[in-house]
Amino acid sequence: MQRNIIDKIYIDGEFVTPHGTEEFDLHNPATGEVIGQVRLADEADAHAAVAAAKRALPAWSATSREERIDALGRLQAAVAAQRDDLLEAVTVEYGGPQRHSFLVDAAAGAFAGMISTLAEFDFTRRIGQAEVELAPAGVAGLITPWNSDAFFICDKLATALAAGCTVVIKPSELSATQTQVITQALHEAGLPRGVVNVVTGRGDVVGSVITRHPDVSKISFTGSTATGKVIASQAVDTLKRLTLELGGKSPSIVLDDADLGQALTGALAAGFVNSGQACVAGTRILVPEGRIDEALALIAKKVPEEFPVGDPRDPATSIGPMVSERQWERVQSYIRRGMEEGARVVVGGPGRPEGLGNGYFVRPTVFADVTNDMTIAQEEIFGPVLSVITYRNDDHAVDIANDTTYGLHAYVFSSDPQRARRIASRLEAGRVSINGGYEPLSPFGGFKQSGIGREYGVFGLEGFLEPRSVML
Repeated sequence: MQRNIIDKIYIDGEFVTPHGTEEFDLHNPATGEVIGQVRLADEADAHAAVAAAKRALPAWSATSREERIDALGRLQAAVAAQRDDLLEAVTVEYGGPQRHSFLVDAAAGAFAGMISTLAEFDFTRRIGQAEVELAPAGVAGLITPWNSDAFFICDKLATALAAGCTVVIKPSELSATQTQVITQALHEAGLPRGVVNVVTGRGDVVGSVITRHPDVSKISFTGSTATGKVIASQAVDTLKRLTLELGGKSPSIVLDDADLGQALTGALAAGFVNSGQACVAGTRILVPEGRIDEALALIAKKVPEEFPVGDPRDPATSIGPMVSERQWERVQSYIRRGMEEGARVVVGGPGRPEGLGNGYFVRPTVFADVTNDMTIAQEEIFGPVLSVITYRNDDHAVDIANDTTYGLHAYVFSSDPQRARRIASRLEAGRVSINGGYEPLSPFGGFKQSGIGREYGVFGLEGFLEPRSVML
């Protein structure tokens, strides 16, 4: 198999050879094979990218709404044209099941969503005798994770450009092939030089330059809470504006009036989304005490039948491999920890699934007899490992759901929408989905240690803008 050698980054409108010389192996997580190398950017490359974005800022920040909408439309078309190549990259490099290709389509969709937001957004508002202008924050550093590389790049980029910011993107080195496809699309869209810059490198090298650089005014980061705290500490000296979308330990509350079969299908789908490698994953399933036996019997049947793990190219596959051997080992350690702390394996367990001896596959695992103080109920595992926790009544369910340092997402399943709505209003979470409800332009972000600020739609756009009051 021919290996993909990625030896260019994107600065000032050109593909250039990095100053950095470190080469990083890329793996196919379904086989463990090395499929390529990426040459990583270093501090000098990061400084060059910031300088290019700074030079481009005056002209781009002065563009009209119509010019920005036109640019976003060209970006949307360019990314959409790369759909097949992007799907292939996600499958080979990340192990994302092709059954879930909507995650790929969301990349182009991010531009469409921001176009509709920008078309109706009011950049000037009257408050008493003052005219308030919403001005671009400046150069924005966009730091994206490996678990949905293309979407996060496109969403953050679309929002920053709509606000009039220029950007330096630091994607994960684990997603270099996907980044390569997206960067080529961004180049073909023909934006002015320096408006978009992409430097793939390590977080403690390239990322640290961006988060500390005095010419970067805004940071938008998606990733772990631990890394978010490091970024916040590095950004404080220059008082950068921050949007941090961090970890989660989301509850799925199955109310006692729910159709249990439908609700558990929804709860398992929320827990296993993106092979469990998702910050919004509903990894704690809360079930009424009186229905626990029925629920566990259904779970034991549904997981192997409805959520098969396997080759990501197989259209039947719902759960693919973990992104890396390191992530596989992390998930295995949590499965062992759950067993050591007294949780009972209902389905799954340690090791690889039968017939999948190669690659970084995990047995989709559901634990019962879990108390909310156990490690597997409190820490973000980032794999297909779920905990079933019983509750006595609605108040008890809310207490359990909120008993976490996180507050990113929550799910409620009920046959009574008004009852579910009352429960939702008591949950400490940035988003609550009732019976699978979804609105992509609603604000996304977390309470507590799940982050700072919001992304998507109007709230996301305002995060890249600074209000300036002009007194008349």
